[in-house]
Amino acid sequence: MSWSAEGKGAGKFAKLGLLLAVAVILGYVEALIPFNIGLPGMKLGLCNCALLFVLYAFGPVEAAAVSVLRTLIIALLFTNLPMLCYSLSGALVSILLMSLLRRGVFSVYGVSMIGGAAHSLTQLAVALLIAGLSQSGSSFLLSYAALLTVCGAAAGAVNAFLVSLIFPRVHGTTGEAS
Repeated sequence: MSWSAEGKGAGKFAKLGLLLAVAVILGYVEALIPFNIGLPGMKLGLCNCALLFVLYAFGPVEAAAVSVLRTLIIALLFTNLPMLCYSLSGALVSILLMSLLRRGVFSVYGVSMIGGAAHSLTQLAVALLIAGLSQSGSSFLLSYAALLTVCGAAAGAVNAFLVSLIFPRVHGTTGEAS
């Protein structure tokens, strides 16, 4: 079975549906695994492996669709409206940046690391908007941004590593996702 974007119709939608299901399952499994590195809200974002795969195998439109649908499904099943605001905003900004950067000078690692950092920073910006914090609270969250940027980029590197292992085997190509 070829995973390229060449196919249209039912086969393509079936593959995208399968990858959406993988993303939702990875998101659910990750929610069950306690991952505490001392930073509230920080996680590996393993479901982004599926989104990164879709971005490179199918393209930005399909990746954006899977990203939005995954975020909505997980929010409806496992979270609440504020979490949806954080997740959806982070997902939209990160997939937009990754889509713009995937054909440039960045490798899959650079694209994923920028996406991870952008996701974290966007969620922090939404937290600032929702909370309407005082000057002191805003200062704390802004200082927290540096930690989130590093952690988001590190999570992006882990996801890129996993996709670099999986992509050639599933997609039928050699080397890194390109």
